Amino acid sequence: MNELSSTTRRTFLAATLAAPAILRAQDAPARLKVAFIGVGNRGGFLLTQMLKLPDVDIVAVCDLIPERAAKAAADARAAGHHPAEYEDFRKMLEEHKEIEAVVAAVPVDTHLHVALAVLEAGKHIYSEKPMGLTPQECTTTVKAAQAAKGIYQIGFQLRHDPNRAASMAFIKSGGIGKVLYCQGYRHTSDLPYNEPWLFDKKRSGDIIVEQACHILDLLTWAIGKPPLRAMGSGGINLFKDVPPGRSVMDNYSVIYEFPDNVRLNFSQIYFDPAGFSGVKERVFGSEGAIDLAKAQYGKLNQKGPLIQLDVPDAGQDANLMSLKAFVDNVKNGKKPLNDAESGRISTLVGILGRTAIEQHRIVTWEEIAG
Repeated sequence: MNELSSTTRRTFLAATLAAPAILRAQDAPARLKVAFIGVGNRGGFLLTQMLKLPDVDIVAVCDLIPERAAKAAADARAAGHHPAEYEDFRKMLEEHKEIEAVVAAVPVDTHLHVALAVLEAGKHIYSEKPMGLTPQECTTTVKAAQAAKGIYQIGFQLRHDPNRAASMAFIKSGGIGKVLYCQGYRHTSDLPYNEPWLFDKKRSGDIIVEQACHILDLLTWAIGKPPLRAMGSGGINLFKDVPPGRSVMDNYSVIYEFPDNVRLNFSQIYFDPAGFSGVKERVFGSEGAIDLAKAQYGKLNQKGPLIQLDVPDAGQDANLMSLKAFVDNVKNGKKPLNDAESGRISTLVGILGRTAIEQHRIVTWEEIAG
């Protein structure tokens, strides 16, 4: 048998040593090509979180305000991305064929139109909450998501917060016994005045739909089924015509009644001093109660400090974890934890409460959900 020449041996050896690197490069998962629609307060923040993920490419950003798109593009380029800039999202979807997924953070009155356009284009979408302004918009979105090629994930990111996720797993495992009662409140200062649409309830759905839906989503998830009815009261007590033309409430309280005699009591105030009340999400059961945000629970009739749950990924930001889950869902064809149907139910819970407050009467789930 003829021996290999020294040159041939060196060539063969070099190729052999290089092969694993070549295979690794070939087997490396492709980076998901993501576009952003809406890069204002919320969208701009989500972009900063998405830039922390190593397996995405930001290929386009879009905003009606050119300065916002320019800033978002600059932030992305500083992180090594090369996004195009657009003012028209439909033009972006038509021209930028390589887009695989979209993160949309736009005013609520445009959620439906943006989601439909993205899904019809065959793209995946992470759409900010709530799903829409009306039950009809929610139904249309769910049907579109069910028929679409792409994944629809709604931005109820608190489901991915490590503390809340651990708390919910504990509840679902029977850790506090049968769920009997939930208490939630969102007591803060007022909304940012540089987003005028937030103060127009025809565009935002009012604060119980646009803001409280996060906590209502968690507590409805804990109970495990939609409410039967709601009653409530609210209005504008302090910020009258602040900002000018304001039509959203600055305070309200609502009580939801669920099957099996379970109740949820929720309130929201926008004139709460810093450090006074804050935000709470608590679930009470037949064997104990748990604070979702802290992942701490107490057993009934037991003295001593609260018990801290073990929390995987403790300290990780809920927004980052939610976006990370979205990328994983897209790449691996997984059903989102916060999918279209769960998003519809949680949005309708907010609409149910808003309707009860506006009409000063008890409103049933059937009236809202059909």
